[in-house]
Amino acid sequence: MGTLLRKPFGTHGKVHEITPQSAGWRYVGFSLYRLRAGEEAQEATGTSEVMLVMVEGKAEIHAAGQDWGVLGERMSVFERTPPHCLYVPNDQGWRARAVTDCIIAVCSAPGSGGHKVRRIGPDGITLSQRGEGSNTRWINNIAMEAEDYCDSLLVTEVFTPAGNWSSYPSHRHDEDDFPRVTYLEETYYHRLDPGDGWGVQRVYTDDGSLDEVMAVRDGDVVLVPRGHHPCAAPHGFGMYYLNVMAGPLRKWRFVVAPEMERLVPKT
Repeated sequence: MGTLLRKPFGTHGKVHEITPQSAGWRYVGFSLYRLRAGEEAQEATGTSEVMLVMVEGKAEIHAAGQDWGVLGERMSVFERTPPHCLYVPNDQGWRARAVTDCIIAVCSAPGSGGHKVRRIGPDGITLSQRGEGSNTRWINNIAMEAEDYCDSLLVTEVFTPAGNWSSYPSHRHDEDDFPRVTYLEETYYHRLDPGDGWGVQRVYTDDGSLDEVMAVRDGDVVLVPRGHHPCAAPHGFGMYYLNVMAGPLRKWRFVVAPEMERLVPKT
């Protein structure tokens, strides 16, 4: 299994902390806080820009010298409602005080001071369908290429119904060769419904030098340093994941796996 599957190292407080150094790459960072009502978390962004995503619950947020009030609305990600998020540039700080029990994701990548602090969602984020049949999933785009909110970060949420595939047909974005393909490191923060469920994710390269199949459980994170990375939700278990991507160019261009090319409609 190597180090691609990261289990939470606790059930309370900071439970994930993935840095470029610990992941063995250059761009993407991901942390996760599980706070009880009244508890606080705070960080300085340093050289990174940050997207705070209220995965579940509510918190009072102060960031970049401003009071942003209470962010968050959904108590479960599987309500599939738009998230409340806050973008914080590099060389700033943020502080969160939990109003209810809450889960806060901290998505990070190199910042260059090109964007100001701003609230993102729930307005402007619309749940949209991607794929069809057993490849259907539902997307909440937080800050993808069309949303010019960040210097480096690309962030999105995906809801995969029970029995369906996602991040499929298999594709990769591991070369810096725009416009054909871009180099983007990626993390998947997985949730399962019900919480005792499990899903499957495979990360593999065309030449087989990397080929890992992982059973993911509620709260796990999968690292995608290169290669294709499809995942699946078994019958009876819905899957959510929060994607964070970043690389030298803030554009999402990918190449479909050779064995999957026949599944892609011709244009």
